[in-house]
Amino acid sequence: MRLQKYMALCGIASRRRSEEIILEGRVMVNGEVIQKLGSKVDLKKDIVKVDGKVIKIEEKSVYIMLNKPTGYVTTVKDEFNRKKVIDLIQGIEERIYPVGRLDYDTSGLLLLTNDGEITYKLTHPSNEIKKRYIGRVRGIPTETELKKFRNGLKIDDYITTKASIKVLNKDKDSSLLEMEIHEGKNRQIRKMCDAINHPIISLKRIAIEDLELGSLKIGSWKYLTNEEIEYLKNL
Repeated sequence: MRLQKYMALCGIASRRRSEEIILEGRVMVNGEVIQKLGSKVDLKKDIVKVDGKVIKIEEKSVYIMLNKPTGYVTTVKDEFNRKKVIDLIQGIEERIYPVGRLDYDTSGLLLLTNDGEITYKLTHPSNEIKKRYIGRVRGIPTETELKKFRNGLKIDDYITTKASIKVLNKDKDSSLLEMEIHEGKNRQIRKMCDAINHPIISLKRIAIEDLELGSLKIGSWKYLTNEEIEYLKNL
């Protein structure tokens, strides 16, 4: 089996990220540092270490949905010692990882798993996985601004692809919007709202494709049902 696939099946990271870890010189096979992509491992004989720790394919795949509170990071380690989403998951023996990112100040649906294939499928840009958000913004967007959001905006050094946005309700100083994107670049929704001059006040992810957060309480988590797991695998 190719080394990067083995690492993904062990729950280390997606195949793409596993390739980067190999190139960084952090992987050893039988005591030898491997930095060549495409290297293969014998599942019965070879001992693979990442950052000095032996890795093995997880016997049990775990799939969890968390309603992430604000004020938590989705990284496994944090140099600023901030609260981590993984700390909210108690009683799980398997080593699991967040699927993609959800900003520190964004709440809502976050998946965690040790299934590298699912992680790869849901995070690779070419798969164009749709993510839906509810956001409160300052002011009331005009039809012209909504059209700009839908058709693509220049943020940082790229132009966003087509997205959807609709106004759910509005008051004197703010609006509640439903927005859907399929890229997921760093703080993308916030930057898009900034670009149409309506900064985010609060933001919550409510769905990934047709997998919805539903009534799961903030800070709570649940195992995905067999039907939900099959749905993700068949995307």
